[in-house]
Amino acid sequence: MSANNMNRVILMGNLTRDPALRRTPAGASVADMGLAVSESYTNKEGERVEQPCFVEIVVWNKQAEVCGQYLQKGSSVLIEGHLHFEQWESDKGEKRNRLRVQAERVHFLARTKGSGKTDEAKPPVADDEPILPAV
Repeated sequence: MSANNMNRVILMGNLTRDPALRRTPAGASVADMGLAVSESYTNKEGERVEQPCFVEIVVWNKQAEVCGQYLQKGSSVLIEGHLHFEQWESDKGEKRNRLRVQAERVHFLARTKGSGKTDEAKPPVADDEPILPAV
């Protein structure tokens, strides 16, 4: 591999379903989540068009547990991670593959109520690094 390659993904959107938390046979926690990211543009007629993109996300270990505990369908998150390509063979012998984002960091974004104010209760950052106080 060349040193000129880079595999980095940053996405911000809303979860399309509750995180599905499970454990591997080795005991590691893993959460699968769906994320909707919208792109908007103005078409030739001058109308604003929203075009959603649906992305599959996988989160591992402590972050997976925290996501399973605090996130739900509709939660706003910012995901930092990388693309991960998987290949396998189905029980029927069919070759399968998928490309999804393996999250390295999951940032919980504040929800807003109808008034535009943010909720008072904020969940912790889903990150394996310690949370440092602001200076």
